[in-house]
Amino acid sequence: MRYRIPRVVIAGLRGGSGKTTLSVSLCRAFSKGLGKRVVPFKKGPDYIDAGWLSRASGSQCYNLDTYLLPEEIVYKSFLYHARDADLAIIEGNRGVFDGVDVKGSYSTAELAKRLSCPVVLVIDCKKVTRTVSAMLRGIVDFDPDLKIGGVILNNIAGSRHEKVIRDAIEHYTGLEVLGSIRRLENTEMIERHMGLKPYQEHDNVEELIDALAEQVTSSIDLNRLYEISTATEELVTENSIELYNNEKDGLGLKLGVIRDRAFQFYYPENIEALKARGVEIIEIDATREKDLPDIDAVYIGGGFPETNAIELSRNSSFKSALKGRVEKGLPVYAECGGLMYLGQEIEYKGKRYPMTGILPISFTMLERPAAHGYTVVEVQGETGYYDRGLQFRGHEFHYSVVKGYNQNIEFAFKMSRGKGIVKGYDGVIYKNVLATYTHVHALGVRNWVDGMIRVARGYMSGKVI
Repeated sequence: MRYRIPRVVIAGLRGGSGKTTLSVSLCRAFSKGLGKRVVPFKKGPDYIDAGWLSRASGSQCYNLDTYLLPEEIVYKSFLYHARDADLAIIEGNRGVFDGVDVKGSYSTAELAKRLSCPVVLVIDCKKVTRTVSAMLRGIVDFDPDLKIGGVILNNIAGSRHEKVIRDAIEHYTGLEVLGSIRRLENTEMIERHMGLKPYQEHDNVEELIDALAEQVTSSIDLNRLYEISTATEELVTENSIELYNNEKDGLGLKLGVIRDRAFQFYYPENIEALKARGVEIIEIDATREKDLPDIDAVYIGGGFPETNAIELSRNSSFKSALKGRVEKGLPVYAECGGLMYLGQEIEYKGKRYPMTGILPISFTMLERPAAHGYTVVEVQGETGYYDRGLQFRGHEFHYSVVKGYNQNIEFAFKMSRGKGIVKGYDGVIYKNVLATYTHVHALGVRNWVDGMIRVARGYMSGKVI
């Protein structure tokens, strides 16, 4: 099969260069402004940027992390999700050549080459002029196989600043400047930790995205950018691009997904993989609802329970309902923020907020990251979700650390990469609960959906661990 998919990678020289702001702006400008069906993708383990891209485009943002997912799955996932798109916008991560080693393995550049995709570089021009051309020339010479489709200048101070940089780029590199971005006052995406504030917590998200799109529409040659995205070769595969297992062995199961202001970190592929197997998804708001619906399992993703701690802690009715159902065997799979919610309390900015009290473990928030990066775990504990001895990849990113815990806690995972909960262990086991700092991607850890269905089916039939 051959697929003609207009596509472009938005990359930078480093993290914080403006990739997300530009990508979000382009998603809204092309989708709402030009009426194109835009499908966004994010390279790298990320939920917040993906949320903004999804909101701006009106389409789910899918992950193309080449460390978490096998190369053939990355390729297939792109074809599967972008096959009907008018434009696929892929936001890279970190610097364009940055990977996990000196060879740049799993870098944005390697992804772009695998997808035969042109790269548009966004360059932070703050306090620099002619040197930009030297940086760009270095990028071109560093990897001649990487196709640079154009350059967009960010943080331009004024027309004089822009002209000097444009002239230098044209003279020394021959690369095409597609436009420039000047900083808009009072429309910054508010940052938290090392990234953006989730759009769910932003008061004027639509107004902000529209303002960003209006700026790029007036300052970037969108028609030329689209021409670059269409001047790409066909992507070819001899295999089916069907991505999910559709055997429907989850029919009749109801999975509650806690999705609200506190918990938003879910890969759409995880939810799609469950639905493909026939599982019914029921969304739950832990900050407002007073009881649990009729469900066979719960999935609690990551998020920011600490910044929503007041609402979570005050909703005693819901916490009690969840704890009561867990004691009766309700399966719960929790990641990062979900792990914290299942604990005794969260200490944040000098105050303590009681959580569900399901697990004998308490957390406190630090000013800097306690863990940030990929993980590799081996399943050593008995858990219905994974077979003992299984090894898989995931990622962790949290500012919380354990303040205290019961020494008799049983852990499911031994970390060969990453920090986990304590002393290189992760994944607290309690009855049918598995709570971990490690996030997983269902297309990289195929056993995850199997385990969710297996444990939920067991609970449905009256089995309690």
